[in-house]
Amino acid sequence: MRRGTIPGSSGRVRPMRLLGDRGLAAPCEEVTAFDDDLARLVEDMFATMYEAGGVGLAANQIGVPLRVFVYDCPDDEDRRHLGHVVNPRLVATDGPVIRGPEGCLSVPGIEAGTPRFDEAVVEGVRLDGSPVTVRGTGFFARCLQHECDHLDGGLYLDHLTGLRRRRALRAARRAGLSPAGAVASTAGTEAAAAAEAPAMGGRAG
Repeated sequence: MRRGTIPGSSGRVRPMRLLGDRGLAAPCEEVTAFDDDLARLVEDMFATMYEAGGVGLAANQIGVPLRVFVYDCPDDEDRRHLGHVVNPRLVATDGPVIRGPEGCLSVPGIEAGTPRFDEAVVEGVRLDGSPVTVRGTGFFARCLQHECDHLDGGLYLDHLTGLRRRRALRAARRAGLSPAGAVASTAGTEAAAAAEAPAMGGRAG
């Protein structure tokens, strides 16, 4: 993206993959081609994330099995963090584990208290292949961990146990989602997704 351009301004909104889509459960592949297609993907991811009112989005949430995520997320001090990471690796987590509200655009309208480390460090590269290190605390650290989970084939639901997990999965079934693995996607339900609470990869990925 050129300096001064608004992320996503030239992108198109793509359908969101929902809980039950097999692509959400599979680890994503490393990016090897740093070309115009990759730049368009990042633009489309920003456009899709903003349309859905999100703060983060992973590529497999729009059906692309590549290790890329984008973010526009505040931390607990309301400092804005904006960017993208290609081939990210969660290299460090630290601080207390805090159980906070978390949801996901791929699990629209469902939120649960999810344990996450209060500090996180992600390393990867930018669109031009140059290295980047992203450090987050508080809500932004939660976002970074959430998006890395997506690219490894995970969801925030995987961090839930006991009653919280049963309640979340029951709510998903009542919402017509398919935790057991049926394929699902949305071509025009961004409005429903935008109604969810802060959700990583949704409003907070």
